[in-house]
Amino acid sequence: MDVRTKSCSLACTIELPPGFRPSDILAFHRRDPSLVAERVDESSLQKGMAWEGCAACLSIRFHPGYAEAELAVDGQFGAEPEAFSRLVRRMLGLTQRVEVFEESYRLHPQLGLLIARQPGLRVPLAASPFEALTWAITGQQISVGVAISLRRKLIRAAGLKHSGGLECHPDAAQVAVLTETDFRQAGFSQAKTRALIALSQRVRDRHLPLDLWTETLPVEEMREQLLGVPGIGPWTVNYTLLRGFGWLDGSLHGDVAVRRGLQALLAAEEKITEDAARRWLAEFSPWRALIAAHLWALKSSISY
Repeated sequence: MDVRTKSCSLACTIELPPGFRPSDILAFHRRDPSLVAERVDESSLQKGMAWEGCAACLSIRFHPGYAEAELAVDGQFGAEPEAFSRLVRRMLGLTQRVEVFEESYRLHPQLGLLIARQPGLRVPLAASPFEALTWAITGQQISVGVAISLRRKLIRAAGLKHSGGLECHPDAAQVAVLTETDFRQAGFSQAKTRALIALSQRVRDRHLPLDLWTETLPVEEMREQLLGVPGIGPWTVNYTLLRGFGWLDGSLHGDVAVRRGLQALLAAEEKITEDAARRWLAEFSPWRALIAAHLWALKSSISY
């Protein structure tokens, strides 16, 4: 891995393992067809994001065997090339030991079918745990399409825009200054508005040390503190642990798309209940969330 620092930018080159699937990463960042905060083509993506409070554009271009990444920041910032390379590796799922999962279950009657169909599948991560949390709250009990629309409106309400033209997903401090009226005008329900305000204020004030958690991953502490935020329940926590931190053992049995995928995998005539999905997934700890990602991929081209 080669890391370089440029004026107002960071760059790195990261080796990719054999069988790496760039299409999964690109699909995850292609969710919003309006191209407000992301631009994606067949081999690269650009993403607007906040970096140390400044507007920034993250670019990742995939090549056979490696990826080039650059972060162009509007403004001065502390050069942290190692932090940037760790962020890119997490986003690409390179910290996930999927080869261990595949070797363990390649011959399993059901999971073997998923592995054969989707070998090398990794879970793409959001650019930050805070972004994953806001997406999880936004998407509670609504369709993916409606959630994407709300996410777009939140980004626009925050008003952070990079000089390259992309609007940027805000950080906690930028969301914390939005008012309840701002959220409601953007179409958020009262419950989601209060959850996002409470979350952003706690992260801003460092009561929820998300950045530290990416290094230490104290799962039970994280679960306890996140469940203490009004409007955050078990599904939101497990989804965030997956998309924000790359933890592969959260049970997403409450997810409708997971249960639909499991019904198809098991060729069940009747719908799979939450309890039945929980019991089936329990056997496969510590890989339950990775299996959920396989089930998402099995049933839909949309990246949840």
